[in-house]
Amino acid sequence: MSLIFELNSEAHVLICGASRGIGLALCAALLARDDVTQVWAVARKASTATELARLADQYGDRLKRVDCDACNEQSLEALVSDALGECDHLHLVISTLGILHQDGAKAEKGLAQLTLASMQASFATNTFAPILLLKHLLPLLRKQPSTFAALSARVGSIGDNRLGGWYSYRASKAALNQLLHTASIELKRLNPASTVLAIHPGTTDTELSQPFQANVPDGQLFEPAFSADRIIELVGAHGPSDSGTFWAWDDKPIVW
Repeated sequence: MSLIFELNSEAHVLICGASRGIGLALCAALLARDDVTQVWAVARKASTATELARLADQYGDRLKRVDCDACNEQSLEALVSDALGECDHLHLVISTLGILHQDGAKAEKGLAQLTLASMQASFATNTFAPILLLKHLLPLLRKQPSTFAALSARVGSIGDNRLGGWYSYRASKAALNQLLHTASIELKRLNPASTVLAIHPGTTDTELSQPFQANVPDGQLFEPAFSADRIIELVGAHGPSDSGTFWAWDDKPIVW
């Protein structure tokens, strides 16, 4: 299967949130493919991340490590003008950005635990950063086949919400889904060969999920490498006709 729909050439790929967890696993999996010629690994501290350094030792110039804070538009501008200055097209961009209980965000159990600060922190990373990333990379997605995928979460589905709780996280992912769906409509006008996807990777053994893993059913806690492989398969399976849709790791659609 080609990396993305109807791609008949080697791919340029950018992973944002690449220094750990699923983002790091995606970098490793993509670099192992013969049809990927260049991977830009973007993270706030990509240049000093130990695991990315190991991949750079293994794959050399095929991996470009770029320090960038996706919550900062000046940093995103520099990403495009400096690190991507000689790139004329990105075939695949995957945002793995997301927080639940880090950087001031909280997994609230009830309304009494809501604070403006925690809601702003959740939205800054889960909602604003991925769509601002897409905004700044748009010039590199306007020709040839291109796919922009962002990791969302099943709990961001309003139709699937039966348990409540996690106010900020749920709302920030629901907002991300709406922004991605809206962007897919614009991108289709600019580039009919474009695809925008929201992807739920399942519960993965990362820092985000660690405090809550005791409640995960047997067999439903995934290693980052497994989640990365499933994301890559989803990206390859869904092209422009599915742009603006929301998929789970097992290739089943999720209601909005």
